[in-house]
Amino acid sequence: MPELIEKIEDYIQINNDNPKPFIWTAPADSILEKVARGRVALQTVKEN
Repeated sequence: MPELIEKIEDYIQINNDNPKPFIWTAPADSILEKVARGRVALQTVKEN
């Protein structure tokens, strides 16, 4: 497990040295539709 932590920390350090801004590409409507579908699915699971 220490090796995994070290690799993750190395990855973060490398990416922090040359950061790139996150550009949101999904329209809000499509995200909200997915959230609604997820809620329906979770409610179905919860009821069963």
